[in-house]
Amino acid sequence: MATEDRPGTGRDDRRPCAIALMGPTASGKTALALDWAERFDGEIVSVDSALVYCGLDIGAAKPDAAEQARARHHMLDLRAPWETYSAADFARDARTAIDGIVARGRLPILAGGTGLYFRALLEGLAGMPAADAEVRAAIEAEARARGWPALHGELAGVDPAAAARIDRNDPQRIQRALEVWRISGRPISAWQHDAAATRARLPLRVLKLVVAPADRAVLHERIARRFDAMLAAGFLDEVRALRALPALQAHPAPLDLPAIRAVGYRQAWEYLDGQGSAAAFRERGIAATRQLAKRQGTWLRGELDARRFDPAMQSAELERAIGDFLGRAATQGRPTRARVV
Repeated sequence: MATEDRPGTGRDDRRPCAIALMGPTASGKTALALDWAERFDGEIVSVDSALVYCGLDIGAAKPDAAEQARARHHMLDLRAPWETYSAADFARDARTAIDGIVARGRLPILAGGTGLYFRALLEGLAGMPAADAEVRAAIEAEARARGWPALHGELAGVDPAAAARIDRNDPQRIQRALEVWRISGRPISAWQHDAAATRARLPLRVLKLVVAPADRAVLHERIARRFDAMLAAGFLDEVRALRALPALQAHPAPLDLPAIRAVGYRQAWEYLDGQGSAAAFRERGIAATRQLAKRQGTWLRGELDARRFDPAMQSAELERAIGDFLGRAATQGRPTRARVV
């Protein structure tokens, strides 16, 4: 059942409204979020783990200057690419941004595809141990020596539940799960289970929408087309500029950094290190982006209170869902103008 239809959250609910626009990469979220922000007096809160980093623009499909001029954006360019940014950091900063949007009487539009960020923002985080730089450094050193799949195997031995839902090639989540275990002696899955009932949920009435093409082949074609457009726009030059930054040149393992591990950036970095041909780099970048979309799809299928639409085929149904949520007076006579590409 959709969030706004749960008991106690119907039309008598006086909490401010927000829209959570979720979807896999290249599903058309940016165009829809911009259209809705203009039509419904909204501001966009990016829910994307790559967009928080300065310098990750072309390859992360960050809204450009023209798009940012159309609607106010939040949660962009918050950290240098050699810094880290946790889901807890995001939840704190995004809630501050949302408080400001609501205070201005505007509609928060939460748009992105990072599931952990959405979960931290909408549901709150379990009260597990904070990050420990020394423990993280030790885990990263082990990963360089043994590889992340080996550390995933270690995780499976101490926390089978967490290992079952974390991909063996997902360094950030493997690292965090092992870090929690080593600090506390308790599996991260136990922390998450125990705290599930006491999380601080976002105090808004949220319409959760998932947008994605019904045909996976359509999404795959969009991913390839967008990757080629990024290359034409100077993506490799962007990565060369990142590589020239003194802080990244001095880093002992830049590919372990969350920013550089972002899809596309890792493959570009390796290519500029001399690994493979330009054609092979393109194929690896597209394949990695498709794998990201698959992981996002798995997460989105678990969002049982979200409503799902193919924006190209179900624009009228999507419009009705927003109209029912915001009220027909807010949407009447204002058809969707977004174009999904």
